[in-house]
Amino acid sequence: MPATVTATREDDLKALRARIEALRTELGSREVDRREARDALRASETAISEATRALATLEAQGRQLRTSLARIGDRRRSLEQGLAARRRALGQLLVARSRASAPDVVRLVLAGEDPNEVARQMHYLSILSQAAARAIEAQRGNLAELERLRDDSAAQARELSEIEARQRADREKVLAERRERRRVLERVAVELRAGRREMKQMLADEQRLSRVVREISRVLASRPGAGFQPGDREQASPAPGVPFASLRGRLELPVRGELAGRFPAQRSAGARAKGLFIRAQQGDPVKAVAAGRVVYSDWMRGFGNLLIVDHGEAYLSVYGNNESLLKHTGETVNAGETVATVGASGGREESGVYFELRHLGQAFDPLRWVGNR
Repeated sequence: MPATVTATREDDLKALRARIEALRTELGSREVDRREARDALRASETAISEATRALATLEAQGRQLRTSLARIGDRRRSLEQGLAARRRALGQLLVARSRASAPDVVRLVLAGEDPNEVARQMHYLSILSQAAARAIEAQRGNLAELERLRDDSAAQARELSEIEARQRADREKVLAERRERRRVLERVAVELRAGRREMKQMLADEQRLSRVVREISRVLASRPGAGFQPGDREQASPAPGVPFASLRGRLELPVRGELAGRFPAQRSAGARAKGLFIRAQQGDPVKAVAAGRVVYSDWMRGFGNLLIVDHGEAYLSVYGNNESLLKHTGETVNAGETVATVGASGGREESGVYFELRHLGQAFDPLRWVGNR
């Protein structure tokens, strides 16, 4: 090969290497931007989960306070009715006592009245006096209790008002976080589209590079990176309830909705999902398919707010893309108990629940275990 041609090829190779290095640098900058967007998405979705959980707690406290206020109201009405009845009875006692005023015993005896009759009148008057005293004391006690109930009612009404104000603030916080999540998702979508364009350009550059340097040597090669595969988190803790294996054909799906695909479902980049995605309304309850213990309750890349329940005998159920996780790691759950709420976390564009069943770490078709659908 002539020296001039060799020098030209070497210059081309240097230029190509410089271009590849520039593309790598730019791609690295893109990856940093994507990581920042994913971090912002995780923070937003975690904040939504926490705010929704706090709102659920406040709503439960509000229900308890309303129940307590209702009981106090019933007791107050009962006391007020009793007070009205006692006032009438006390009035009658006082009238009777005034009519049977204390007689002049000496005058009656000197006037020839029967001493036994005088004694009976005195005894009757004593009974009236004691009854009046008891009625007055009971009236005082009822008035004091009524006053205490009024104070309790006012205090609990103030507390309920504060809780309702916090509920309104938390709802607004959730809405604000959802708006922020949409903004982050839009940013991630832009980054993904830019990444796809960049990858397409990189592939074209690699092809051109291969054609140019093939005659000199194979100094440059393209190697696709391994895709991210989230690891399983499993624990062999015992789960309460009947053996999970005996529930085959009797389980219910964790949420009512539309199946987006059958097991195994096709995902992007040619990969196949190991579970089902069930489209459902955001905020709908996600229920445990069987009794067990929560072994994972946190955000995971690709699955958003993720919850895993151990059912014993190495059986696990997995619930992903939730808006809010209502159970913590270590908590036991019953079959049909709400453990999360439907969302679109993890970067999904539609709301729903990603659902898996696993045994000994291997995923299997959940629909074979579900009864009437």
